[in-house]
Amino acid sequence: MDLLWGWSVSGKRYSTAKAVALICAAAVLAAPGTAFASPAEPTPPGPPTPGSPTPAGDTPLEQVRKKIDRLYREAGSATDAYNAAEEKADQQSDEIVRLARDIDKGQKKLDKLKAQAGAAARAQYRGGGIPDQARLMLSDSPERFLDGAGRLRQGQHGTKSLLTEMARTQADLKTYAKDASTQWRKLEANRKARAEAKRKIKKKIAAAEKLESHLETKERERLRRLEEEAALKQQSAWVGSGILKDLKGDATSRGKKAVAFATAQIGKPYVWGAEGPGSYDCSGLTSKAWAAAGRGIPRTSQEQWKRLPRIDVKNMRPGDLIIYHKDASHVGLYVGDGAIVHAPRPGRNVTIAGAGSMEILGVVRPDS
Repeated sequence: MDLLWGWSVSGKRYSTAKAVALICAAAVLAAPGTAFASPAEPTPPGPPTPGSPTPAGDTPLEQVRKKIDRLYREAGSATDAYNAAEEKADQQSDEIVRLARDIDKGQKKLDKLKAQAGAAARAQYRGGGIPDQARLMLSDSPERFLDGAGRLRQGQHGTKSLLTEMARTQADLKTYAKDASTQWRKLEANRKARAEAKRKIKKKIAAAEKLESHLETKERERLRRLEEEAALKQQSAWVGSGILKDLKGDATSRGKKAVAFATAQIGKPYVWGAEGPGSYDCSGLTSKAWAAAGRGIPRTSQEQWKRLPRIDVKNMRPGDLIIYHKDASHVGLYVGDGAIVHAPRPGRNVTIAGAGSMEILGVVRPDS
């Protein structure tokens, strides 16, 4: 696989091949169970949350890291709910527009049918009100009588068809109106769901940012290192399982395009609900990457997990999507050699990371 993009580590820029090699080498060196040196313990930014016991061996800064990580994960889950509600709202809006067109078309058809019925009624009135049957019976020509009888049957059939069509059109209009009303109610419910999800997102992100704001510059640097160490520890366990020995699948042409698009976004900031081009959230990045490859996929990580074909981790190939956490609240695009490109969280940029650096729920394949 040709790796032409770059990756920045602590301000230094490496080719992606080197970046991925660094991830794998570091993971191998840090074998499962390896202890990581903890930074000097800073003054805690605030008292521990009541009712939350401190795990043995955790430094105050490690407690902060775990709490920030939890808050951002909860924000990510709420972001997925927001995006899902937004996607449904778009679908419902499209359906309402379609129904409005059907109602307009049906009303015009009904108006035309009413005009035809009115013309038929006026013609009968101009005939003097004598029933057609009586006028035919008074005819002294059998041929004219038979000819008139045929026209009468045709007229009766036409009138019956006209009335039937009017009744069907009126029923269709009632159905369209009822469906449109249902879609409006769903649209309003989704609007409320989006508003609630947005409130939760802002609350979680604000809480995490507040925790970080209490840290001094050096402590923030240590916090970032702690995040990297925690990710590396998980990656090392994943690599240590021997999983990379079985990963031999090659990317498809579309998979290569998706990888190329996603890696071209490296360095752009994470923004919840964003789909580019200047910023992304995790599923915004993966959905746009595959859209660029010519394959539309669901917008959210949870829907990607639900609706795309699932494959075994040992069979994944570049371009596949790795879904993370039990609630499927995060997703990354596998680029090969045990690495992903993803939009991590608020305050971080699109980057390359170890594919096993987070809890893997499963793998899905957009171009199955």
